Amino acid sequence: MNFPNKKKQVVVIGGGFAGIHLIRNLDENLFDIVLIDKLNHHQFQPLFYQVATSQIEPSSISFPLRNVFKHKKNLQIRMAEVTEIDRNNKLILTNIGIFNYDYLVIATGCRTNFFGNQNLEEYVLTLKTTYEAIKIRNHILQTFEKVLSANRMEKDKLLNLVIVGAGPTGVELAGAFAEVKKYILPNDYPGIDFTKLNIYLIEGSNSSLKNMSEVARKASMKYLTELGVKILTEIHVKDYNGDKVFLSNGSEIETKTVIWVAGVTGNLVKGLPQGAMGPGNRITVNRIGQVLGDEYVFAAGDIALMRTPKYPNGHPQVANVAINQARLLAKNLKAMETGKKVTEFEYRDLGSMATIGTRKAVVDLPFMKFKGYLAWLIWMFLHLMLILSVRNKLIIFINWAWKFITKDTSLRLILVQSK
Repeated sequence: MNFPNKKKQVVVIGGGFAGIHLIRNLDENLFDIVLIDKLNHHQFQPLFYQVATSQIEPSSISFPLRNVFKHKKNLQIRMAEVTEIDRNNKLILTNIGIFNYDYLVIATGCRTNFFGNQNLEEYVLTLKTTYEAIKIRNHILQTFEKVLSANRMEKDKLLNLVIVGAGPTGVELAGAFAEVKKYILPNDYPGIDFTKLNIYLIEGSNSSLKNMSEVARKASMKYLTELGVKILTEIHVKDYNGDKVFLSNGSEIETKTVIWVAGVTGNLVKGLPQGAMGPGNRITVNRIGQVLGDEYVFAAGDIALMRTPKYPNGHPQVANVAINQARLLAKNLKAMETGKKVTEFEYRDLGSMATIGTRKAVVDLPFMKFKGYLAWLIWMFLHLMLILSVRNKLIIFINWAWKFITKDTSLRLILVQSK
């Protein structure tokens, strides 16, 4: 598929942070763009856990791509699934047709890694899309409806909630569920004794937030313990059959709810050079984002593995890396077209953060580490700034303010088709 003029055509696969910011920064006088994505919307992944715990609506963090780019005259959007790349002929094969490209940018992000365990893939809940966040919300609320009429044996399984992986997502989920248990569920379900609801957080390393500072690790463990979360460290999940979690220390937990946030793997596209495949199914690229083995194919964001002296194992898979890689790639594509010198990517780490409930957060900045109320305010402010539209910023802020004042949200809707 071609535009009618002679500008170079850039095909972007994926409408995540990298794809969005690349398209925003590409020179409209030099490039026509085709954006291909399986979904019709951009998803704000850092706040998926708040949808899963009924704190904000899915529409608050989901942005229709056609609305995001409604003023982009050099862009076509196609809702499709890419099946293969034909690099010899510069073609993209999809389930709706074939697209040609002059430059291809792969920004497909990552999906959940089950490490080859088919039982986990079948039975656990995951949190990598807005749909999966809604699915968790439905499942949790339906679970408590079932508790009201369950026998004692079933009730014990229903009242155990297991989260696997104590990175930022796992920690934020555990803290949010602990607050829901304390402030909201007893009012919604007065017939249930919520002192018997157990929230387990299982982590293979010796601490939560293992990639953050010692201050963050200790504070997160302290906050979670105070909220009543049962933290199991240096323990791995070996298997789960839908009723029972089997742990590496030989113990078992009977549960109907396991949320798996323990790892990711790249969303690869068929047809890439063999030598470009890196650990974690990431695509190996050079310092300007070119895929090794093809000068016209690029990758950016979580899917890209760019080794630098500062990051010999690749950059962290976070939004700030994706945004900055995409912005620089847009400049470099212009430089390549205009015969100017390209610029190598150098990531400036501005820090990392996680929230563990109201007034509780941890922030690691290059020059200082801190925790508590101030960290929580900074976490909220920075996440609001990343939200794409002013309208959605206001909606999320109002929801957060209402929750802060009332300790309630009234967003606990079970949205499933009735049989």
